[in-house]
Amino acid sequence: MKKVNWGIIGLGKIANKFAEDLSATRTAQLYAVASRSSENALSFAEKHGAKAGYGSYEQIMQDEKVDVIYIATPHVFHHELTVQCLKNGKAILCEKPFAMNIKEAREMIKLSRKEGVFLMEALWTRFLPHFQLVMDKVQSGEMGKIKSLKADFGFKAEFDKSKRLFNKDLGGGSLLDIGIYPVFLAYSLLGKPDKIEAKARFTETNVDASCDIRFNYNDGVQAELFSTLLEKTPTTGEIELEKGKIFLNSRFHEPTSVRITSEGNEETFDFGVKTRGYNFEAEHVTKMLQQGKTESDIWPLDKTLGLMELLDAIREQIGLEY
Repeated sequence: MKKVNWGIIGLGKIANKFAEDLSATRTAQLYAVASRSSENALSFAEKHGAKAGYGSYEQIMQDEKVDVIYIATPHVFHHELTVQCLKNGKAILCEKPFAMNIKEAREMIKLSRKEGVFLMEALWTRFLPHFQLVMDKVQSGEMGKIKSLKADFGFKAEFDKSKRLFNKDLGGGSLLDIGIYPVFLAYSLLGKPDKIEAKARFTETNVDASCDIRFNYNDGVQAELFSTLLEKTPTTGEIELEKGKIFLNSRFHEPTSVRITSEGNEETFDFGVKTRGYNFEAEHVTKMLQQGKTESDIWPLDKTLGLMELLDAIREQIGLEY
């Protein structure tokens, strides 16, 4: 079967990681990359073995040999670039957060469905082996219903108002950058909450330095979620069920191990992933394209909309507007 030709728009840190992992797949290859700088594009292409390095985004969108484009720019540009790519008939894997708000997300998805062109949010955690195990364990019901959930993600970022993390014009702040992962965990396992409580601490650039979130469900279940740019936190997930507990070990959003305790027994599952983990979502997208699908059957666009609605609701509570 012919390999799927990938392109990348936006050549920062995450693009480098994705390109490295793409080389570990058997069904895909990096064909072209694009940056606003021709020099950067050519250097990136040479480093990762891409056949073309373009100095404009328009060039990669118009390259007929590119089957799918990974958009890895800051999230303020996701909407505009996704729309342009879709209009050029390019399948898209768009880095998380998918958009800046639900309005943008709906426009992107509406166009994808109208044009019949594949679109997916790059929530890579959903495709990692340890997360698949957690989903299977919970959905099987063998450990009973979830009673509570806790998840955090924090690291200490040196304050620099010019950097993306603290720049409001570039969608800075902890919630959209890293808080999305604890929110995603709760949403994936418990669905939408019946009530949201959230508070935040802000930087002098008016983005959230940290965000405390509580999801309340009518059956009494609570999810306590936290993100911060002010300190390193365990970055773990803990799910208490009727018949035991599931622990997603440190840096739960990337390849890691899972510890399960149930009825006096404890077992640790370590999948020995040798890559950074981006190859799993890339292989899934490639599979969907080869099957002629226009959206994922694991992380469909309605799930992306639901997650975006939650992020918008949290931002409204903490008073964060972009």
